[in-house]
Amino acid sequence: MADDRTYAAPPTRRSVELDSAEALRLLGSVSLGRIVFTQRALPTVRPVNHVLVDGAVVIRTHERAALTTRTRQAHGTGVVVAYEADDIDPVTHLGWSVVVTGYARLVTDPLELARYQALLHPWVDRAMDHTVRIHPDLVTGIALVAGDPADAD
Repeated sequence: MADDRTYAAPPTRRSVELDSAEALRLLGSVSLGRIVFTQRALPTVRPVNHVLVDGAVVIRTHERAALTTRTRQAHGTGVVVAYEADDIDPVTHLGWSVVVTGYARLVTDPLELARYQALLHPWVDRAMDHTVRIHPDLVTGIALVAGDPADAD
């Protein structure tokens, strides 16, 4: 049996670097991302939901989470992490990706904890009684846009 479907050529795309303000704006427009940290000297990635508050990425964790343990062991200095979120259309492959790199620290102030707990509700059905805040030291992002790469600036 012959396949009569015709396939359109994929659109041409180019990558455009985003400035940090636009990258943070886009990051704040979605609620799911991936936290990258080290565990036993190896990179570890976990999907988590987040909220952007005053330019910082805030996530909630549980007592036994590896990230909770790592940030607690850092005694307030924090641990270096990367946080990535994106919104890429599965058909056109157009969209954006943002990576924030910085120090993650446990939030201990009761007023801040209450504020973040009101803003961020975990997606999983388990107690998430710890909050981690990532202060971005480096914010990078790209947009995948339609167009010929030769048209790029």
